[in-house]
Amino acid sequence: MRASLPASLLGLVALSSAQTWPFNIVGTWSTKSNKTLTGPGFYDPVNENLIEPERTGISYSFTGDGHYEEAYYRAISNPANPACPSGIMQWQHGGWVMNANGSLSLTPIAIDGRQLLSEPCKGGNSVYTRYNQTELFERYEYLIDPYHNITRLNLFRFDGSPLNPMYLVMSPPMMLPTTTLHPPSATATAGSKNSKRGLDVEVPINWKSKLEGSEGAQVVRYVNAERLWWVGLAMTGVGGLLYVGPRRMGVTL
Repeated sequence: MRASLPASLLGLVALSSAQTWPFNIVGTWSTKSNKTLTGPGFYDPVNENLIEPERTGISYSFTGDGHYEEAYYRAISNPANPACPSGIMQWQHGGWVMNANGSLSLTPIAIDGRQLLSEPCKGGNSVYTRYNQTELFERYEYLIDPYHNITRLNLFRFDGSPLNPMYLVMSPPMMLPTTTLHPPSATATAGSKNSKRGLDVEVPINWKSKLEGSEGAQVVRYVNAERLWWVGLAMTGVGGLLYVGPRRMGVTL
């Protein structure tokens, strides 16, 4: 007679077969600029400071036992005024799994994520808030980039659209502790001392912490307005070339 497994054990077997952690994705990955990276160089959880990288970019880190971290630093174009873009920094971490259909589910620790939005042309303050965004990637690709001859990771959003390619920076990954960094009791205490820090706090755009990073980088809670202005100027120049260039060649758009 065949022995039957307890229902609880069957559930664990089904879960383990449906959710896995492929090891070829383990490590810290970053887009081409290789300046935006996860870890303590992007977010200081003790002082709740975001550290502005030299260039915009995206970085993800994955462990083999289901933890992840992500860092985003992006310029947001302004179609109405290309010379006046916005800047946004986002950081979060949590757990990840690969589902039975090959998709990746990333679930952040909701209380830990942070976002800094800077709109220099709309006033002198940046807005510092909590950030919590669950993500689903339809699939991923792991390959050797044929042009750079280095390991590349392609992530595809839930709708199939690709993120910018990311390249392996280091393995094992560079990450902050994977446990909750801002437990509710600590967050409540910090909030009472600093106007509910992390909940829609406005930060003067030229504010700088007295602290300095280990490599001399300034620890900030704002996005460099001058750097965003140069990004906007570049966008304006590219737009002008695309508009004027064809006409000088006699091409009608």
